[in-house]
Amino acid sequence: MKNTKKFKNLILEKEILKMPCTHDSLSAKIAEKVGFKAICVGGYGTSASMLGKPDIGLLTMTEIVDNVSRICDCVDIPVFADADTGYGNTTNVNRTVRALEKAGAAGLFIEDQTFPKRCGHMEGKDVCFRSEIVSKIKAALDSRIDPDFIIMGRTDAIATHGLDEAILRGCLMQQAGADMIFIEAPTSIEQMKKINTEITAPTFAVYLEGGKIPLLSARQFEDLGYNVLAYGASGLYASAFAIQKTFLEIMEKGETTNSILNMIQFSDFNELLDLSNIRKTESKF
Repeated sequence: MKNTKKFKNLILEKEILKMPCTHDSLSAKIAEKVGFKAICVGGYGTSASMLGKPDIGLLTMTEIVDNVSRICDCVDIPVFADADTGYGNTTNVNRTVRALEKAGAAGLFIEDQTFPKRCGHMEGKDVCFRSEIVSKIKAALDSRIDPDFIIMGRTDAIATHGLDEAILRGCLMQQAGADMIFIEAPTSIEQMKKINTEITAPTFAVYLEGGKIPLLSARQFEDLGYNVLAYGASGLYASAFAIQKTFLEIMEKGETTNSILNMIQFSDFNELLDLSNIRKTESKF
């Protein structure tokens, strides 16, 4: 079964789809190895890993496509891509959809922020007119080749105009044909309940340590009506913490006596990267 169809089926299952956001090919491979059925590639982690910069609109379309393409090449599970604002107008959206579909993604999402966009949990955001995001959703749907390629609409309007406006935008994107709706950064369980009462399309939420959304269990998100829960930066934050701790020990002591206890070892790392299978392939020739 093609990954676009797999992803659509996973979204529609009764059990919520837990999906880590992976920032590079290594984190994507780890996610697949531990058993996740799908992964997300977000602009937040991609900007941090590729540019060493925060998610403030610096990442370009070609950079996200390059990262998604590399990740799709190293895993067999569906990959869902963050397409930010579509990187311009409806013509740019057309190019973005085609590029990410060619890269191997199983779907993407487009948001209604104005340029330069911000991480959905940062301050200083603004959103475009309703008509603009609706037009972008229609353009995205018209641009896809595979009808199972998921197009999700995202709104950041809670922070700028309040919950009712955000829900209205979600409904308008749903009416335009969006396969799934993402109302970013609700701040309470009551808001989350209202979102899932008034939005009848599948809904998506991001779990972000230190962000605005309540940190509930996946089961609680499911009970509130969400279909997909993406862990926006869990792997990224854990990686940064471990690297920082290890490098500090090296700087201060010139060794890794303490850090080595929390490291994967040489042989295990090679197996993580499928070295033995590569060797088997080499032996054929």
